Amino acid sequence: MSHRNLEYLHRNKIIYKMFPTSDKPTKTFYWGYFFEQGTHQCYDLFRSKAKITSYKSLKWHMYVLYYINKSESEVSMKKIIDYICDKDNGFITFTVKDNIKDNMISDVLNSDLDEPPKNKLRKVIFKDSTGLSTKKKLKIVGELIGKSKLVNNDDIYECMLEINNSNTRITIANLARILGCSSRTIHRNMDKELKREKDILNIQNEEI
Repeated sequence: MSHRNLEYLHRNKIIYKMFPTSDKPTKTFYWGYFFEQGTHQCYDLFRSKAKITSYKSLKWHMYVLYYINKSESEVSMKKIIDYICDKDNGFITFTVKDNIKDNMISDVLNSDLDEPPKNKLRKVIFKDSTGLSTKKKLKIVGELIGKSKLVNNDDIYECMLEINNSNTRITIANLARILGCSSRTIHRNMDKELKREKDILNIQNEEI
């Protein structure tokens, strides 16, 4: 399956998005929110079309699903994780070995639900069903977090996901153009992990 199948999650009322709880936005718009200092409290697992490509990423997704679905039983969570781990359902790019999956599930189900999973910083958060085109969203992202020397790794990642959703190849040049900074600034603020992520997003986009 080329696209992930969310029907099971919807049918079982599984939450995979969570807006910030205690962090307050700097500005509120009809389309969403802007956090000038950023927030780590926004979880939106399947915002991008990109699939899960590593065990590390898979385990993080497991943690987040368990964290934001605290009312679900362990039996229910195991079924959810099994569904995500089935390559045919379009969430991952690799076959998960049963013993590794069982160990990961055990680790997740024994985790502390009072401690939120680590998360990337977000500054611009769009509400669902805004009616905005990807081009308009990119313009908003550029206007709010670009045009300054404060563009960081997380800002670049946020922009990368929006570019990927527009079925456009991610390049240093278009990142710099949208964020209103130099290509040198992009190079300087992209760590190795983000550079790998850029390559993965571009490869997956070509396969769709």
